[in-house]
Amino acid sequence: MAPNDPKQSGGFFSSIANSLSNFGSAMTKSVNGLLGYEGLEVVNPEGGTEDAEEEARRGRWKQEERDSYWKMMQKYIGSDVTSMVTLPVLIFEPMSMLQKMVELMEYSYLLDLADECEDPYMRMVYTTSWAISVYYAYQRTWKPFNPILGETYEMVNHGGITFIAEQVSHHPPMSAGHAENEHFIYDISSKVKTKFLGNSIDIYPLGRTRVTLKRDGVVLDLVPPPTKVNNLIFGRTWVDSPGEMVMTNLTTGDKAVLYFQPCGWFGAGRYEIDGYVYNAAEEPKILMTGKWNESMSYQPCDSEGEPLPGTELKEAWKVADAPKNDKFQYTYFAHKINSFDTAPQKLLASDSRLRPDRYALEQGDLTKAGLEKSSMEERQRAEKKNREEKGHKFTPKWFDVTNEVATTPWGDLEVYQYNGKYTQHRAAIDSSSSGEEIDVRSIEFNPWQYEDLAAN
Repeated sequence: MAPNDPKQSGGFFSSIANSLSNFGSAMTKSVNGLLGYEGLEVVNPEGGTEDAEEEARRGRWKQEERDSYWKMMQKYIGSDVTSMVTLPVLIFEPMSMLQKMVELMEYSYLLDLADECEDPYMRMVYTTSWAISVYYAYQRTWKPFNPILGETYEMVNHGGITFIAEQVSHHPPMSAGHAENEHFIYDISSKVKTKFLGNSIDIYPLGRTRVTLKRDGVVLDLVPPPTKVNNLIFGRTWVDSPGEMVMTNLTTGDKAVLYFQPCGWFGAGRYEIDGYVYNAAEEPKILMTGKWNESMSYQPCDSEGEPLPGTELKEAWKVADAPKNDKFQYTYFAHKINSFDTAPQKLLASDSRLRPDRYALEQGDLTKAGLEKSSMEERQRAEKKNREEKGHKFTPKWFDVTNEVATTPWGDLEVYQYNGKYTQHRAAIDSSSSGEEIDVRSIEFNPWQYEDLAAN
């Protein structure tokens, strides 16, 4: 039996073994003594020769903002800061975390291909390429807004997909999502865990992602690698996701294991991904290689992981063109999901697009965005207090909590299950539609459980 770890295979493709041995080899420049902050590093992913002080000053913060933020954040070093810190809107992008969840659907045609595919190993190539495809969008260095409890996001008009996501918990922050078209069903329960390290933050994807391919009823489970955001305060912020991604076919036992290489000296290895598709006996069947910001390719291999004679690398996925010099590094799809082009008729009032802070930031009004964000957070706290006083418990509309607990590499997770009510809701609206046009921008954002706090 061939080893499950491609490190142990010899020859042409075995060089991917080095992918996990280079952790910590990133090019670093200490700013200690230059700016008066101890224990911070500025990491330049492209290497280069500019001195540390110049690199440290090239962040998005003004000097006085950086000093103030650093003083505030020092006490959180080593902590999970997912929901305990109020952050300034200048580091935000005009998008909610629920919208960021749907970015995984940009290349949903890969799941369609997987569903139509007869070859079980090529099925894994397509599904794994789909999981990798979102990392080009995830390299954005702006923070999305934390969803308000009860906030939702709906998407239609893309690949025949109906997508619904809901913020199902505030402490701890948890989101649940469901997407479906004629080929696949996608379900996720997501709870991000973080560790603040001073000038960087580690993000652990504490979640459960399942994809069901409808033709054969095959169920796949995804475990992504962690992510590290570098240079939060000093230097140019950039993102890396070193580690292992595993896509498992729970029905057949087939598995894809891919290694995201960490950024090394002068940017060496950054973006690169290598690995194999294995059968249930842990024998390599197809090798995969590429870059998460460009494309992924595949080639059949023998039991030692070597390319089969007479075969060649073929492209499975290629990143789409993106806007040039976009302020928030958005893809065309990100702009699409942030617009009302993908919104259904009679959009839910709880939809992320309607958030006043998000819209103000999109219009470039940081002052108004900050005020609106603070106002909604105050309302959310008031709602929580009112609920506790009444002995009420928040109940999501579109997802139900289950008794199932998923085990992940970073901790256990309670699982939320789509309850089907949104499908019924949308069908009822579509069937009763009179065709009258509604200005969705006139809808007031309303995820609240209590319409009037003063009256409760």
